[in-house]
Amino acid sequence: MPREYSRHASFTYLPVLTGFFTATLLISNVLNCKIIRVAQLPFTGGLILFPLVALFGDVLTEVYGYAETRKVIWTGLTSLVLLVVMVSICGALPADPLWHNQAAYVAILGAVPRVAAASLIAYFVGEFSNSYVLAKYKIRTAGNWMSWRFVISTALGQLIDSGTFVIVAFTGRLTLPEMFEVSLTGWTIMVSWEIAALPLTVPLVKTLKRVENVDYFDIDTDFNPLHLRTLRITPEDAETSIALSRRQIP
Repeated sequence: MPREYSRHASFTYLPVLTGFFTATLLISNVLNCKIIRVAQLPFTGGLILFPLVALFGDVLTEVYGYAETRKVIWTGLTSLVLLVVMVSICGALPADPLWHNQAAYVAILGAVPRVAAASLIAYFVGEFSNSYVLAKYKIRTAGNWMSWRFVISTALGQLIDSGTFVIVAFTGRLTLPEMFEVSLTGWTIMVSWEIAALPLTVPLVKTLKRVENVDYFDIDTDFNPLHLRTLRITPEDAETSIALSRRQIP
């Protein structure tokens, strides 16, 4: 049976991906305060950048496995909570008489807490659903059909994410038809972006697997989003174990 180690393997690019993931998540939530209309399509400003968050989620799950991705997701969500708290505290503090932009601050950033709360809820259920489907489908396909797995998991995860976000963020601010239109547009953009990015995503994943010497299969992984412990095995364990809970070998 695989053994659990107190010192986990060190990955070169995982901290970099975690940083970019967190940065894009925070920036997207600030941009979400604005609804943009291009031609006849309305969508939140965060969709300019948010597709990168979904892309990072796919790459992380495919390369490092669900357990490592779970830690990255929680890192992003915790950072988002900090953003909301600090924006709220700063807005509540009295403005200096020499500064005349308090109304503008409240009008723009005052929407961040509600938008971020909506994003927290939506992203929690959507991203964990995406990661779960991708990890399970990877096992069923024996690691094949990578492009299809990315698209299918993103389509499901973003369906949950977009619907939940719009309901929480815009109930009372938009009519039901408008909410449906914004949600559908957001989902379409996310899935289309995922498909368009495949020529970049697939080579990136293959390169990371080779450089990091890792390709995880979450066979016996605990998929509880609240469980943050990670199981590690050595190549010697892998040679004698039939049912692997994780794989970190070439």
